[in-house]
Amino acid sequence: MRSVFWLLGLAGIAVALALLVGRNQALVSLFWAPYRFDVSFNLVLFGLITGFVLVYLALRAIALLRDLPGQAQRWRAQQIERAAVAGVLDALSQQLSGRFVRAQAAGLSALEQLKVSPGTPLPKREQMQMLAHLLVAESAQSLQNHTLRDEHLQAAMTPSLVASSPDAHEGALLRAARWAVEDRDTEVARARLAELPQGAARRIQALRLKLRVARMEGSTAEALETSRLLAKHRAFSPEVAVSIVRGLALDALREAHDVSQLRRVWEKLDASERAMPEIGLAAAQRAHQLSKAPGVQGEIDHKNTGDLVLRWLDPVWAQFAQLDASLQKQLVLMLEPGLSTLDADWLARLEQAQRQWPNNANLQYLAGQACMQRQLWGKAAQLLGQASHGLKDAGLLRRTWRSMAALAEERGDAIAAQQAWKKAALLD
Repeated sequence: MRSVFWLLGLAGIAVALALLVGRNQALVSLFWAPYRFDVSFNLVLFGLITGFVLVYLALRAIALLRDLPGQAQRWRAQQIERAAVAGVLDALSQQLSGRFVRAQAAGLSALEQLKVSPGTPLPKREQMQMLAHLLVAESAQSLQNHTLRDEHLQAAMTPSLVASSPDAHEGALLRAARWAVEDRDTEVARARLAELPQGAARRIQALRLKLRVARMEGSTAEALETSRLLAKHRAFSPEVAVSIVRGLALDALREAHDVSQLRRVWEKLDASERAMPEIGLAAAQRAHQLSKAPGVQGEIDHKNTGDLVLRWLDPVWAQFAQLDASLQKQLVLMLEPGLSTLDADWLARLEQAQRQWPNNANLQYLAGQACMQRQLWGKAAQLLGQASHGLKDAGLLRRTWRSMAALAEERGDAIAAQQAWKKAALLD
């Protein structure tokens, strides 16, 4: 379509010229005393056009001649820039393919190209120079050449390069922190992470490094907080996030040295974490262990611990139907020490659960032990007898037979008591 319009335009110009000069008899008189020159108007018109074209071409030729040194300089700068960019790209490609020696050589070649003419203005010169230093340092780290790595890392962090390329500087700090983590130098890793700007310190890569440093140092509380942030930013899949947070919460609970510290750790957990059965059971188990420690004395301390355990196990009890056999067994073992102090509400819940799942051996055992604590011998014997047929765990089954032996002795049945003791003894 454009060529058609050009053709129509040329045709219009040709028609206009034909109408103008075709039968034009006009003359142009030039006076130069004492002479007079009569020239055809068409000749004057074409002369002016030809002169304008010649002058324009002459001026353009002079401009091109004067611009030749600048063009030569720009060409040389373009060649240097192309060589440097090619070196950086080659270094990156070789680095990704695992050819670290070639990547190191390509990065050094790019740096040499950038040093050929330091006065030549190149766009992104500082950024390319920093990236080349980082690629050489990364290759040196992969080759365990720490001296060369530190040399080029220091060169990449010179103030002139940092000021012109802050984003690349943040990448250099993250790389340096990762290298320190790989070398298990947590002090240097923390120092590099501390140099990051506030925004960069909240990025997923920085949080991952912070999590690794915290776990290496054994700082469970910091690792747990960092893992929560990572889970919030969806750095892990939901299943992996739950697994990591659960593992760190369990570690924090196991590291508590007394009941007060254990309570503080529990209070710092999120509601979703407290609802995890494994965490509630681990907190209860640790509370029982700490309450039996040599320094803990007094009935009041044990009662407070029992109240804490019941409060922590309340979310677990609400999920009893969804628990597998191993978790149900742990829940029974955690509730059993406090059966003598259960209030009416808990006893009602226990009785309701046992009626709702009458064939559940774990609930039969727990309800039987609760009845035995309250001297309801007949109901206790009935429930424990039912539990003895359904329990698979040797430990719970041994406790069941021992309790049944005690009940038989209570009612004066020595033969039944002897048989129960024998069955308890025969369990491995």
